[in-house]
Amino acid sequence: MVLGSILNPINSSMLAVALIPIGAAFGAPPSETAWLVTALYLATAVGQPVIGRFVDAYGPRPLYLAGTALVGVAGLMAVFAPGLGLLIVSRVLLGIGTSAAYPASMYLLRSEAERTGLRNPGGVLAVLSISNQVIAVIGPSLGGLLIALGGWHLIFTVNVPLSLACLVLGALRLPRRPEPRMEQERRADLPGMVLFAGMLTSFMLFLMEPDLRHVYLVAVAAVAGAGFAWWELRREEPFVDLRVLRGNAPLLATYGRQVLAFTTSYAFLYGFTQWLEDSRSLSPSQAGLVLLPLSATAIAATALTSRYAEVRGKLLVGSVVQIGGCAALLSLHPASPVWAPAAVGGVVGVSQGLIGLANQNALYAQADPARMGSSAGLLRTFMYLGALLASAANAAFYRDGATTDGLHHLSRLLLVCSVALLLLTVADRSLRRVGAR
Repeated sequence: MVLGSILNPINSSMLAVALIPIGAAFGAPPSETAWLVTALYLATAVGQPVIGRFVDAYGPRPLYLAGTALVGVAGLMAVFAPGLGLLIVSRVLLGIGTSAAYPASMYLLRSEAERTGLRNPGGVLAVLSISNQVIAVIGPSLGGLLIALGGWHLIFTVNVPLSLACLVLGALRLPRRPEPRMEQERRADLPGMVLFAGMLTSFMLFLMEPDLRHVYLVAVAAVAGAGFAWWELRREEPFVDLRVLRGNAPLLATYGRQVLAFTTSYAFLYGFTQWLEDSRSLSPSQAGLVLLPLSATAIAATALTSRYAEVRGKLLVGSVVQIGGCAALLSLHPASPVWAPAAVGGVVGVSQGLIGLANQNALYAQADPARMGSSAGLLRTFMYLGALLASAANAAFYRDGATTDGLHHLSRLLLVCSVALLLLTVADRSLRRVGAR
């Protein structure tokens, strides 16, 4: 479960230090290499709930094995890609492949909890959260090391041994048959999936290039969204049960916090790293070293608070710390001493460690057990929606390169997101009951 669930964060975080070298190799500016980020998260945002629904119906084993095999194929394709276009295609396949492991893991946790009678396997949830946090935050440092050793191709090559390890462990350990399901649950809601994908894809394509010439994409997203809601509300077994979501305000609030938190997290990860390399003139390996305090504080915050099931305090402290980290970005400039960006990273790492674990625990308490796979997939969808918004923001503010002015404009946007996250947490009274003794 751990090995499969880290495939996405390791591929997203290592890329942060590789965007500048890849752009130099293919002669592409940051606004074009941003599609490497967008392609992964767009595919994952659509794929997570789709594959999560299949996990609910068919069990975790077939989806996990097929998804992790696709990760290895995508890694090989990226290694031999002759241009940016095929590299983007490989990221789409990678996003689809990495969409299986997390819903499969949450499904297995819920089924094991029902078998043993344990309400909340907090230790296992903490291990999953910590492993994802660790990989996400050490990814830039690891990516910088790999690039220094053999160039940017190495960050894609690592997918091959990881994929093989997942296939071996999955074949040996995952249950061979799912629990018995009603036949109507096995029927996939293909029209709902298509409408959902069309809505999300057209909206994100517009955000990547917001222009009056592309306003038709907003209309397409609105029509697809209306059609999606109409269709899902009339199906007995919908792809996304909007009736359940409509009556589950706490779960909707958790999804909202996930978008806001990860818009800030990913905008910082990619935007800040590109600024370090482009404006601060650091190499990928040096930029990775500067981000080590981010790794250390995120891991420490997650590890120290993982044994406590209460989530509201983590979200409040994490939101306030995130506001401070985003405000500190406004003080950075190319002549800042190297300890200054390292210190900012350390502050932001604390908020990432607290918020990521809190939202995952909140989902486990709020979601319908029968739809744990698809609910967990949707949590990841909203996380990657935040990543897509972050990618769009980076592309908009870095059109002329990763300049200091662009970083400061990005910082102001992240401050707005962080304040909104704090207000949403304060307003959500249901959080008092999650994890309370």
